[in-house]
Amino acid sequence: MRRMRATAAVAVAGAAALLLSACGGGGDSGGSNLASGNFADCPTNINTCNSVPADQVQQGGQITFAIEKNIPNWNVTSSEGNVFETGMATKAFLPYVWGTTPDLKMALNTDLVTSADQTSPTTMVYKAKPEATWDDGTPITAADFAYSWKTQNPKTCPDCETAGNGGWDLVTNVTGADNGKTVTVTLSKPYTDWRSLFSSSQPLYPAHIAAKHGDLNSPAGLASSFDWFGKTVPTYSGGPYKIAKWQDNQALTLVPNPKWYGATKPKLDRLIMRVITDATQEPIALQNNEVQVIYPQPQVDIVSQVQQIPNVSQTQQLGLQWEHFDMNLRNPVLKDKALRQALFTAVNRQEIIDKTVGQFNPDVKPLNSMMFLPQQEGYQDNLTKTGLGGGDIAKAKQILTDAGYTGVGTQLAKGGKAIPTLRIRYTVGNAIRQNECELFAQYAKQLGVNVTVEPTDDLGTTLTSGDYDLIVFAWVQTPFPFNNAQQTFLSTSGSNYGKYTNPKADQLMNEAASSTDAAGATAKLNQVDNLILPDAYVLPLYQKPTLIAAQNTVANVRGNATLDGPMYNPAEWGLRAGS
Repeated sequence: MRRMRATAAVAVAGAAALLLSACGGGGDSGGSNLASGNFADCPTNINTCNSVPADQVQQGGQITFAIEKNIPNWNVTSSEGNVFETGMATKAFLPYVWGTTPDLKMALNTDLVTSADQTSPTTMVYKAKPEATWDDGTPITAADFAYSWKTQNPKTCPDCETAGNGGWDLVTNVTGADNGKTVTVTLSKPYTDWRSLFSSSQPLYPAHIAAKHGDLNSPAGLASSFDWFGKTVPTYSGGPYKIAKWQDNQALTLVPNPKWYGATKPKLDRLIMRVITDATQEPIALQNNEVQVIYPQPQVDIVSQVQQIPNVSQTQQLGLQWEHFDMNLRNPVLKDKALRQALFTAVNRQEIIDKTVGQFNPDVKPLNSMMFLPQQEGYQDNLTKTGLGGGDIAKAKQILTDAGYTGVGTQLAKGGKAIPTLRIRYTVGNAIRQNECELFAQYAKQLGVNVTVEPTDDLGTTLTSGDYDLIVFAWVQTPFPFNNAQQTFLSTSGSNYGKYTNPKADQLMNEAASSTDAAGATAKLNQVDNLILPDAYVLPLYQKPTLIAAQNTVANVRGNATLDGPMYNPAEWGLRAGS
């Protein structure tokens, strides 16, 4: 599952995924040693840096965490709600089986389950804790697992606009035993990334509440409840916190869930997620103690400002996030592969890096795969040989001339019709993305194509509605490459926003996702990469660095350059005793 992070990639809008020199997360995270204060040991101890024992964390107090996007949709499994910031918020109150730690590894959520095992290639068994309940006292059972399956399976809910349904369409049944606490999931065939099902990117929603808003045995009823979860501010919780107040475009106030069954009880009185859509204002808010934690997409000025704030620690990490340009193939002009190839051939990715993230992160390099990131087994350079992203204007012009275009370099036309002005969009308040778009427009201008640069303040809606010609954002993802690929590139996926179709790629992705041969499955994903990249639908730019900064009074908060983000452990957040 991938999620967009809007301003600071998800997706996420996404599943998916949008989500700033670099501090690595140990041997698996990469990055150079730029970390300070309480985060100084993050390069070697990414999972434990800034750890404080429970007896040294004060009881009570408040932490305010800046997030960069509003939350217009609360159903994080939907294509519109699949936004990174929404995913972080729901970590506080929705249960899940598997999460991701800062070292980019999967971890079993032992607060919810005692085990999650694949007992055969097509059978998984989950043992939910007897004490695991929703905050109204209703037990968390197989019914909740079954509801997740039914709403994310296109066969049972064709009108549920999910972020991605990879794997869910293989599930044939979800049954419960032991009062629903033993959950058995059966598949029609093996699923390589079976752990992605019911993971933190696809959490559980309460089936007993869903049943009040639609018949859970009918497609229409499932869709009705699915949409209701998206539109309605949650009053339920199966996590360590519950929502006390939501102020649209302002702040989400979380308070401890008195029915929380987990081992670690929250010590904060309140955890507030404050919406600050202009990333440049985050260091100011941090310095003024309006917020105590920020997680912006790094920019030159932001990094510099944070380094100057007294009593603040900061670190950066390279992880499971990547920046990219996307084409919208719903635009008839962009259906021509030659035009797409020419535009992406003209893009100089190294220059883009040098003029943006490379100014504060020397470790960022051009990304040459869409299927794997450098820390993942299977990563290989599938892009360089295509010439895309190499900044070769002469080659780009030749592609257009060979394809029958006229006015190359002045006013591009084909068949006597001028190519209309294209729009490239980015998330508002993100100076790096604005610069990336302006550079793209300059490259396109050299080919005779006019491109205007426009911001959006609602990435999810912009993507799902197709209100763009080109767009830049980031996928923030989990360590499930086969699920990630299906979500992003399958022709049937709700997160395939630009409507790319390639039957052979679909076939290979599905074969890889159901393989019991890990090496063979990895090879097939690289075949998919080699099919899709030359079509110039998506141009990967670079692995995106993250930046977290926190006041030195804050304990047990750290970066997590995955879809889970810093909110992977909200129950542990607190203030150091005596602060």
